[in-house]
Amino acid sequence: MNIKESLNKYEFLQTASDLTKEIGVEAYIVGGFVRHLLLNKEVEDIDFLVVGEVLKFTQSFANSLGVTDIVIYKNFGTAHFNYQGLNFEFVGARKESYKKSSRKPEVSEGSFYDDISRRDFTINTIAVSIGKENFGEVTDEFGGEEDIKRKLIKTPLDPKLTFDDDPLRILRAFRFASQLNFEVDKSILIAANELKNRLEIVSQERKTDEFLKILKSPKPSIGLKLLQESYVMEVIFPEVSQMIGVEQREEYHHKDVFFHTCEVVDNISKKTENIWLRLAALMHDIAKPKTKKFIEGSGWTFHGHEELGARMMKPIFKRMKLPMNKLEYIEKLVRLHLRPIALVSDEVSDSAIRRLIVAAGEDLDDLISLCRADITTKNPDKVERYLQNYEIVVKKVMEVNEKDKLRSFQSPVSGEVIMKVCNLKPSKKVGEIKIAIEEAILDGVIGNNYEEAYQYLLKIKNNFNSE
Repeated sequence: MNIKESLNKYEFLQTASDLTKEIGVEAYIVGGFVRHLLLNKEVEDIDFLVVGEVLKFTQSFANSLGVTDIVIYKNFGTAHFNYQGLNFEFVGARKESYKKSSRKPEVSEGSFYDDISRRDFTINTIAVSIGKENFGEVTDEFGGEEDIKRKLIKTPLDPKLTFDDDPLRILRAFRFASQLNFEVDKSILIAANELKNRLEIVSQERKTDEFLKILKSPKPSIGLKLLQESYVMEVIFPEVSQMIGVEQREEYHHKDVFFHTCEVVDNISKKTENIWLRLAALMHDIAKPKTKKFIEGSGWTFHGHEELGARMMKPIFKRMKLPMNKLEYIEKLVRLHLRPIALVSDEVSDSAIRRLIVAAGEDLDDLISLCRADITTKNPDKVERYLQNYEIVVKKVMEVNEKDKLRSFQSPVSGEVIMKVCNLKPSKKVGEIKIAIEEAILDGVIGNNYEEAYQYLLKIKNNFNSE
């Protein structure tokens, strides 16, 4: 690819180029913008590396573009602003030194080489000049272009030094591999394993953000397997790391829960970009290691793993600082992920279908998607049979739901009506009566409508008289 021709598409870069001579600075485009150009990917951010008066250059560039909203960090010599839907980031050439107890660097002015060599991976060290005299000239000190062609993640310096300075780069290595479908150099895996405990100095929010970016990638299993292979998973998500391993006793064995889970996450990722549904896929069997039991004559069982898994979600959410407003959704899908397939039998009552619809609520479609993704057998006949079974369940659900209109189910008779009819004040008893009406609807005793529910209230109200 001719990078210079690609840069010519961005007229504002000519403006920047003119300013480099006027102000007397060297300026380069580095990082993700260059990487994305070489990979023919869409760009959203442009990182400018400036050797010289970076803030003066930034201000003059913004003025030339008519941009007034600029964020400047004088202490760090950085700035950014938005233009034409792109995020422009500016940083002065610098060198960094780190203390063992912190990932926050001590920054000082540095040379072009100082700045390039401190970067995380070779694919992010490629620099393209936007200077007036050498516009479009590529400087590739560490072979980043070749590593992009080889689809390889490597560090420009010894990875132990790169990760020791900033341990978050361990997760970033696996995230880039997952996003770009690249391999990581073996030296990265070794260094990641040796320095995994350094991640303790990184804030939980930053670690979780990188982990979620892995889940957002086109094939999350790439990053998940690298985390497991390097034993970094033990540090950042021990519950997932414990899913690894296949055991066999007598003629019975169970499939490796970790690799099965990776397949499920990849399956769901082909169908949705909903990160929380992908997270539910990761979590759905998380309690299997805790519930695993061998029963003579029957084999391996994992009874109750769905309920225990749902109960494990709250402490995980708190520890990983995940958004608590997503907790109920994940709990629900983990708790219910075995329910649909249990409804395949011809003998299953409408009542059982109603209860699934009400339990899943507005997340029923996501639950069915998760269940379909959970089919990871390599036997095509079994896959076909399982999928047909889910279609049977979906058909039953649709029929019952259409008939009973249960998606947003609650008692058609309100608490206020119950209190008036039964001459009650707000109390636990009002809730008990409401539940009794809802149970009657779910069991098919009465229809899901106000009139039948009201008549049923009149019929049962004496059963709840105060003693």
